[in-house]
Amino acid sequence: MGTLSQTTETTNRRLIIPAFRGLYAAAHEGVETILRVVAGAALVTHGLGKIGDPFGAAGMVESLGFYPGVFWSPLLSFTEFFAGILIAVGFLTRPASFAALFVLLVTVWFHWITKGQGYGGAEKSILWAAIFLFFVIRGGNRHSVDARIGREF
Repeated sequence: MGTLSQTTETTNRRLIIPAFRGLYAAAHEGVETILRVVAGAALVTHGLGKIGDPFGAAGMVESLGFYPGVFWSPLLSFTEFFAGILIAVGFLTRPASFAALFVLLVTVWFHWITKGQGYGGAEKSILWAAIFLFFVIRGGNRHSVDARIGREF
């Protein structure tokens, strides 16, 4: 959502190298779009293996306390795959990102607590959760289907 106030905020900052001001102002929304597309595509790729066997993770999700696994396993598969597509194209960006955030927070719990791996085991999930939290709050920006249809969640 490249608003005038964001552009003004970028131009009013006191930069160590002021010559970069124009580059930062011009690139910030494009870089945000790249992050959204890459994060969504990575989530699709991660869910692709699960979508072929949506019940394959039933035992794993039950080991986390999500019963019945035959309900939660396909939900996990579909969330990763379809939320990734929605995030990548920027359609229903906030609810799709919220679903992805929830999945990632569960994986943080799984690695940190259940498997006892601590921060080292959960680090990647924490980073991905932070990325999806960003899109829960920001939405898809003007380079998204949400913006093209003129409606956001």
